[in-house]
Amino acid sequence: MKNTFFLFTFLLLNTIGFAQETEIKYDEKLAKSLNADEYGMKKYVFCLLKSGSNTTVSKEETKKLFEGHMANINKLAKEGKLAVAGPFMKNDRNYRGIYIFNVETVEEAKKLVETDPAIKANLLEAELTPWYCSAALQEVPKMHDKIAKTKM
Repeated sequence: MKNTFFLFTFLLLNTIGFAQETEIKYDEKLAKSLNADEYGMKKYVFCLLKSGSNTTVSKEETKKLFEGHMANINKLAKEGKLAVAGPFMKNDRNYRGIYIFNVETVEEAKKLVETDPAIKANLLEAELTPWYCSAALQEVPKMHDKIAKTKM
């Protein structure tokens, strides 16, 4: 019993010591630069992209529209208006992808959605809703550029 208590105490103290060594300090300057609230969170707009109603576009036109779609994604990310974007894997719900806009209102996000050629052509349909998440999310595009060997 004495050995079990000693082992438990040893493990507990090591765990506490490790936790103290890895404690992350609050960075007020960073929090302010990201417009974080006291919880480190902020407002975004979540956009669910679904298959649109236009099913008569040729393969060539679809290719051209999706090239514009990708160019628009890159433009919005560089402007800091798009925190995250990406496609869904094949599914039976007609879900195609998501955008997480780095804006506070659905009205602002609607204006950004209107810049997407695939949405304008009704190949994709956008569903927008306010979302509350970590303010750090908007740092993803900068990190992604550092880890993407091939650029889109």
